Amino acid sequence: MRVHFIAIGGSAMHNLALALNSKGYLVTGSDDQIFEPSLSRLEKVGILPKEMGWYPENISTKLDAVILGMHARKDNPELLKAQELGLKIYSYPEYIYEQSKDKKRVVIGGSHGKTSITSMILHVLNHLNLPFDYLVGAQLDGFERMVQLSDAPLIILEGDEYLSSPIDLTPKFLWYKPHVALLSGIAWDHINVFPTFDLYKKQFQLFAETIQPEGSLIYFSGDEELNLITGTAELNNLKKIPYHTPEHIIKNEKTNLISDVNHIPLQIFGNHNLQNLEGARLVCQKIGISSTDFYTAIQRFKGAAKRLELIGEKNKTTVYKDFAHSPSKLKATVNAVKNQYKTRKVVALMELHTFSSLNNDFLNQYNGSMKEADVAIVYYNPKTIAHKKLEPISIEKVKNAFQQENIKIYTESSQLQKDLLQIQWDNSVLLLMTSGNFDGVNLNDFGTKILDQI
Repeated sequence: MRVHFIAIGGSAMHNLALALNSKGYLVTGSDDQIFEPSLSRLEKVGILPKEMGWYPENISTKLDAVILGMHARKDNPELLKAQELGLKIYSYPEYIYEQSKDKKRVVIGGSHGKTSITSMILHVLNHLNLPFDYLVGAQLDGFERMVQLSDAPLIILEGDEYLSSPIDLTPKFLWYKPHVALLSGIAWDHINVFPTFDLYKKQFQLFAETIQPEGSLIYFSGDEELNLITGTAELNNLKKIPYHTPEHIIKNEKTNLISDVNHIPLQIFGNHNLQNLEGARLVCQKIGISSTDFYTAIQRFKGAAKRLELIGEKNKTTVYKDFAHSPSKLKATVNAVKNQYKTRKVVALMELHTFSSLNNDFLNQYNGSMKEADVAIVYYNPKTIAHKKLEPISIEKVKNAFQQENIKIYTESSQLQKDLLQIQWDNSVLLLMTSGNFDGVNLNDFGTKILDQI
């Protein structure tokens, strides 16, 4: 099989390319820019493009498939050549389905928590040495890639609601047609694609309707929108399984589940993570894994990358980094840290970086999202707003949106770093939350620098 990737350097795209290369496919690709770690990983297996750029001569009738990434544009020269030749052009979720249409498909969706839930399931399956394929949105300990495709009868898919490709405006998760599905919750996101909450919610209704007949829908019962979706007549042929926050106790800054038999110590914490865990347990139950085996395996789960990921700790000071950027994720993460470390000062720092978060019409969704933090800090770069061609946002506008007296706003990364290094960090937790990097900050190095001061 000859497969060519247009925009091979993306996170999901290069992982799919690596997976197909491992299967023995002849993989080629192109891109106008490729960054680490994609660059080194593609180079290691010999499929890094020799030159950056788009070259129509890469496209010929010898190709069995062309896979198009979101980074490419509709007028991409290689795409136009593939269309001219009448080649089959896939988005990566469409191609994942093509590779898994004869497997049992488990799909994890929701506005938040889907990477963590998927990661928990993969951790348990791996611990039990069971055969499975997967697609997950973060690099996990014990897994070489974020995508695996083999002859396994089962595949676990993280189901993203964002669009599939520049010429395929289908939300990714509508391609997968699950036998077992989980929805963790619905909170408005991707305002650039779904300008109203009703339109955004509609995608999850459509996803639920793609679940295969006699399939299962596992959902968080504390989400009002999910309760409305699961009550629709169109889903009457499904088994609907609600879940909630499991009983637990926090003692000496450690979280333990309370089971029928004993307390189960965990390396993760926070109500949102405990809900994720319970959802993962029910998914595992549907694919034949006992709760006993699940609980034994999950005790060793440290979390997915950048999901309350520990950078380091020293004495009574701890630094975490987290991918949280939407209002619901932000609130859940800050609350989790404050509940876990009740006697410590919690300094919560977040970056407004995404299209939605920097949109004037969306900004008020952040009202109260960091109120549990002892010190709340928001950073954004006005140049990023200009680059995204959005209306300027004033510092006063951000303050009013968060509705929090103690909030501090920064627009210069160097000044932010300088001020953070001057804080007395004894008996504190620093929480770094961003889908970016605060304009060039290595979060691990900066966290270590904070700890070195103690």
